[in-house]
Amino acid sequence: MEFLTDMAAKRAELRPDAVAFFDRDSGRSYSFRDINERANRLGNFLLGAGLRKGDRFAVLCLNHPDFFVLLFAAQKTGILLVPLNWRQPVAELGPILEASNACVMFADEAHMETARALAGNSGIDLLPMGAADGGESALDDLLDTADPSPVGNGQIDASAPWYLLFTSGTTGLPKAVIQTAGMAWANMINYCQATGLGVGEKGVNFLPLFHTAGINLPTLPIFLNGGSSTLLRKFDPDQVLDLIDDGQVTCFFGVPAIYQALALSPKIGDTDFSRVRSLGCGGAPVPQHLLVDFQARGVTICNGMGMTETGPTVFLMDTGHAAAKIGSVGKPQILTDVRLAASDGRIVEGAGEGEVQFRGPNITPGYMDNSRATSETFTEDGWLKSGDIARRDADGYYYIVDRIKDMYISGGENVYPAEVEKVLDGHPAILEAVVIGVSDDKWGEVGAAFLVPRPGEILDTGGLADWCRAKLAPYKIPKSFTVTEDLPRTAAGKVRKNVLKDTHAATSVQENV
Repeated sequence: MEFLTDMAAKRAELRPDAVAFFDRDSGRSYSFRDINERANRLGNFLLGAGLRKGDRFAVLCLNHPDFFVLLFAAQKTGILLVPLNWRQPVAELGPILEASNACVMFADEAHMETARALAGNSGIDLLPMGAADGGESALDDLLDTADPSPVGNGQIDASAPWYLLFTSGTTGLPKAVIQTAGMAWANMINYCQATGLGVGEKGVNFLPLFHTAGINLPTLPIFLNGGSSTLLRKFDPDQVLDLIDDGQVTCFFGVPAIYQALALSPKIGDTDFSRVRSLGCGGAPVPQHLLVDFQARGVTICNGMGMTETGPTVFLMDTGHAAAKIGSVGKPQILTDVRLAASDGRIVEGAGEGEVQFRGPNITPGYMDNSRATSETFTEDGWLKSGDIARRDADGYYYIVDRIKDMYISGGENVYPAEVEKVLDGHPAILEAVVIGVSDDKWGEVGAAFLVPRPGEILDTGGLADWCRAKLAPYKIPKSFTVTEDLPRTAAGKVRKNVLKDTHAATSVQENV
């Protein structure tokens, strides 16, 4: 579609008094009418301040309904919203803010000190927004005096940039992934097809809003379907389990670390999951022991896979085959074409293995102000290259094997760390395993494993190589095993393997001194 309707205005027209968002910290409810009116007021304020279509404004905040006010104001005006990662220090945020070309920044109370430092360094205007610890929104005073008239003609260009999401940046300066209204609409359809999400769904929003999952999995699809989301400032496993037990969540999405935290909570045994119709997971593969643990509670976690560049929903497992095909991310959803490309460029037909490539209305047009990165990410015939190796079985189900860049070569043999991690995750004393490839004088590269023990377990690494030998070829067995209490992660829950590589390299240097 070339054009879409104003999302907030249309929802306000259809269900004006229904609750769109409930802010748990303040106890304040926001109807669809409230969100649309606030977005109109904010849009008129931004235009009155001199911003125009194509300009950018940034936001640094914890989860709050007013984030979505900013998001819909951006859609109405064509001024691009740039969510900033509040987990990053000023030194990392500064170059990102500069690259975004934002001229205004909103910040909540929790991040005002960081925001002031950024504004002082960049010279952009700083405005307060949602309160960090409950109470009235700091945006209220500004909005109370702004013009409430509708902004625009209600027609939204489906392909125009709406907001920018900077990639997690595990290596190098992050890239600004363009998000469009058309992508959001296609993601909603893909997600609804996969989960059966409909009118009146209830969700809980806790994933950070500077990440695609925080916005789109499944909060924005729930909003577009007229449902309601409870917003938590941050993830708290006990609060989430309370909401689930109270029947306030019918549609849930998390990353593996979220499910792991839920499983470790003392409340998990008393939580009633019967009213949760769908539980999706992405960001990384769910360890098999977690899938089995939740299945034993009558809960089916459906693995999925997508990217910031895909809106993000592409794959999501169906509940009917989840138990039989543990580890699969399912099939491509209805608005996305997927193909596998072999290393020689040949397109794989039927069952086989290759790089996953995407095409469809949910795919980003590219990276803002970075034509080189855009051209490198797309094939000549217009398919988005994921950088992930996947296997497709005879039934058309996909399994993510590993990132291409994570593969290492040991003694001339390709090793995919994810395969080794899956074996280690099956050890009774291991909660989570991460394997990286490191340089080795004899074999070129070997595996180095970082292991988080299960609570209450003492992990003896001395026998792990022998334990792996019955399950892995010798060249796949890690040469070193390191026990750690935690793993460095991105906001999406992905382990920052580059940090582990640096840690291993520093340790090796110290041992050789």
